[in-house]
Amino acid sequence: MGETVNINLGRGPVEVVDGGVVDLDAEDIRLGDGTRITEERAEAWAVELQRRGGRPSLDPDGTPSVRLAFRVPEVVGDRIDALAAAQGRRRSDVLRDAVEQYLASA
Repeated sequence: MGETVNINLGRGPVEVVDGGVVDLDAEDIRLGDGTRITEERAEAWAVELQRRGGRPSLDPDGTPSVRLAFRVPEVVGDRIDALAAAQGRRRSDVLRDAVEQYLASA
């Protein structure tokens, strides 16, 4: 059995088992909808992911978006998460709007 690692792709940690090298043309591995994953399909996905290069830009002209990170007290984080959940939005969307409103009033 392979090594178990945790990765985070932005929606919380996910446990993944590294099963080593798999020959997708020899093994029958399928998606949840039954679609078979082949070496050709996996290679196409890899090319597409490399081409994308991350999340789409938030800037209208397509230039890379600036990434900001800061810490807040737990109670503030909880309030932000509650507001985001109530609005059906992501935390980052709520924070972006809050910063824009603050700067507009400054």
